[in-house]
Amino acid sequence: MAALLWIVCLVAALSQHGTGPKERITLLPNQDGRPSALIVTSAKGETVLDQPYQSAAVDSAAALTAQPSSAAEVGSRYGAALSALPKGAAVFTVYFETATDKLVPESAARLVQIKTELAQRPAPEVIVIGHSDRVDTVQFNDALSLKRAETVKALLIEAGVPAEAISVSGRGERELAVQTADGKAELRNRRVEIRVR
Repeated sequence: MAALLWIVCLVAALSQHGTGPKERITLLPNQDGRPSALIVTSAKGETVLDQPYQSAAVDSAAALTAQPSSAAEVGSRYGAALSALPKGAAVFTVYFETATDKLVPESAARLVQIKTELAQRPAPEVIVIGHSDRVDTVQFNDALSLKRAETVKALLIEAGVPAEAISVSGRGERELAVQTADGKAELRNRRVEIRVR
């Protein structure tokens, strides 16, 4: 994602037709908060951008200059290009009561927030993955995890998400969030992950 963002800024800089440096490359922060870095090379040297909003400017003689910048400055310079970027992916998790496809009260309330997020995306692509804890048999948990995913899909359709935009799967007890002994109830394993792109 960082590469896409600096390309957008480079294109925006090139469109400025001769004002300032010939090229400017700006490293934007990752949407997930993880650090990133970029090596910028010209005929006369190279520099590493390893902090959000750092810029490298290349003039017409290929001289390279690194300089700090700020979120406000980058927003002012590239606002139109940045606003055209698609919204980043989001992952939500809701939890269920033991051996059922009934949401726990806290997750039922969270579903309202998830629906609001989905309404802000013009054409969301949603992946719904059901999970279970290890309370019952593997076969029961496989079926239950899929049933949980289908329940969440129905709630999202009810909220206005097109059915064809939602894919579902059940993983049973194969991908535990918390490792437990067989037969142990664990809320964090009785979950559905909703991945939105």
